[in-house]
Amino acid sequence: MIWRPTLVFTFSHPAHCIALGFGTGLAPFAPGTAGTLLAFPLYFLLNPWLSPLSFFAVIVAFFGIGVWACERTGRDLGIPDHGGMNWDEVVAMLLILLVTPEHWAWWTFAFVAFRFFDVIKPPPIRHIDRSMKGGLGVMFDDVVAAFYTLLVLAVAIRVIG
Repeated sequence: MIWRPTLVFTFSHPAHCIALGFGTGLAPFAPGTAGTLLAFPLYFLLNPWLSPLSFFAVIVAFFGIGVWACERTGRDLGIPDHGGMNWDEVVAMLLILLVTPEHWAWWTFAFVAFRFFDVIKPPPIRHIDRSMKGGLGVMFDDVVAAFYTLLVLAVAIRVIG
């Protein structure tokens, strides 16, 4: 049982590498925030090459891969929802960025709002986090946090323009 994953553990299996956000999950402080930040370079890399529908399909594929990777990594770590597993934040933030207006102020707002909902876990996020187990549980609560973020973002866009 590994309580704190290492770089060797991270790159010992593709599932570990993915679940631990290509090493960002090893951050000693706020690995979820590090994973959320990883979404930005991925977004900037993929967005110019993909239509919105194609990008959404990639995000859905990333979600499915994340279910597998987090299930396997949680089992190998001995902690089903280890804090270092942050692929869920990466995928959720990519979903948010897909529909966020392309401006640093909106990206910052979306980032802060998502981190708020992911950390505070208002209902039903906390219930999902506690009751849904395995890789699907790890991934799904962040999708709900992304949904809350998108609702707040939609209101802010409507009010501010």
